[in-house]
Formats: sequence, C-alpha cells, structure tokens
Amino acid sequence: MADSPHHSIDYVELTVLDLQQAQRFYADAFGWVFTAYGPEYAGFRAPGSEREAGGLRLDPAGPRAGGPLVLLFSTDLDATAAAVEAAGGSVVEGPYPFPGGRRFHFRDPSGNELGVWAEA
Repeated sequence: MADSPHHSIDYVELTVLDLQQAQRFYADAFGWVFTAYGPEYAGFRAPGSEREAGGLRLDPAGPRAGGPLVLLFSTDLDATAAAVEAAGGSVVEGPYPFPGGRRFHFRDPSGNELGVWAEA
C-alpha cells in the first residue's frame, strides 16, 4: 500500500535516451537501486529505502517538453480525474493500467503535464 497522502507528490519520472546508461549514471552518482519493469522502464529507490521514489522511462525522442513527469497519488483515481476536469484541467491520457495500479495524465490550465496514480 502506498504511504503517501492523498493528492501529494509521490513519484518523479525521468525520460532517458539510453536506459542502461542512465541506470549506471544514477547508481554511480547517487547510489540509486533499480527495479526493472521491462526493457523500457526501471523504477528507482534511494540507497537503504524500500520505497520507490521514481522511474526512468526509455524514449528515443528524448526528454519531453517541461522536463520530468511529476506524479501525484490518489486514493480514488476516477474521482481525481473528474476533479481535474471540473477545475479546468484536461485529462490527456488514461486512466490506464500499469504495474502496481492505474494512472492518468492531465494538463493544468497553464499547460503543465502531470500524472496521477492509484493502487490497483
């Protein structure tokens, strides 16, 4: 079970050009420990932590505009998606399943893209 409060920043996703190279870099520079979720994704934890803090996502096109993807946690993903739209944001992807739960991406009125996830 996630230990983050509802609607808190919970996870940061970095887009990388070479997943193996990025894992070596972050392991060497910061001691991050990785969990592979297939050939295009690896989650990371800080040394000594059991909690995943973020992930590296392979994308040959490179990092997306706006930088890393910040993910919020929700205890009710569908209600959060409805609240985003009611507040003037727009859901741009999902909700969709992923290992560990479901998530969606949205844009705020300024165009910032964030994600929200919930456990399965």
